[in-house]
Amino acid sequence: MTVSLIITTYNWKEALDAVLKSVTKQIVLPDEIIVADDGSTNDTKELIESWQKKFPVPLIHSWQEDNGFRASQSRNKAIAKANSDFIVMIDGDMVLSKKFISDYKESAKIGYFIQGGRVITDNKCSEKIIGSDYIPHFFTKGLKNRKNTISSRTLSNIFSFERNSDRGTRTCNFGCWKSDLIEVNGFNNDFVGWGREDSEFVIRMLNAGKKRLYLKFAAVAFHLYHNENARASLKENDKLLQDTIDKKLTFCENGINKYLDKEENE
Repeated sequence: MTVSLIITTYNWKEALDAVLKSVTKQIVLPDEIIVADDGSTNDTKELIESWQKKFPVPLIHSWQEDNGFRASQSRNKAIAKANSDFIVMIDGDMVLSKKFISDYKESAKIGYFIQGGRVITDNKCSEKIIGSDYIPHFFTKGLKNRKNTISSRTLSNIFSFERNSDRGTRTCNFGCWKSDLIEVNGFNNDFVGWGREDSEFVIRMLNAGKKRLYLKFAAVAFHLYHNENARASLKENDKLLQDTIDKKLTFCENGINKYLDKEENE
């Protein structure tokens, strides 16, 4: 089983740098990393280029023009470049514990996609992480939901559970088989602006008969503090989500397939 790690980012190179540092410390490395860049300026490009010279696995920069929040399209373009069996997605503000990739490889099951959790850090804790190689632990100050710092295969086997709904969807810590993702045509590019693109994707996966594993006490990741995204597009995005629910859709017309064809021809 091979794993591609997809990291979304937009104009926060300091956070991305901390995330990439945490990837190099994995006890099991991903086979490749693809940064899904939604239009960052040149300083992010320069950071990635500096990392590419020393990174232990291939590090690919997938960039698109800055034309508003287009996370669905950015993820699709990055995933289309992936060469692995299994796709792990994180946001560019999710610093990984050392067993993150290892836990995903041990937890992956045919017919399932995986929802991981997160540990939320406050501003002071985030600054400490970004300013050093520090990885928080259970007793670190400035953590919310600190029980999520616990990493235990035994506890994970006991407390992980199947939850076949879009409740609690977060593609900031998420994994699925690339073949399953292609079957539902990836994310819907019609989603522009923050919100619901990940829930709509999960609904189509469930409609297609895939099951959702909610992973506990494994694949620990620390969410760096930042202000919340604007929600101006939420009303339109809610309509797209509701349409998928009402029509029980398993496939979106405007999805990853247009980028898969392009990658194959290059």
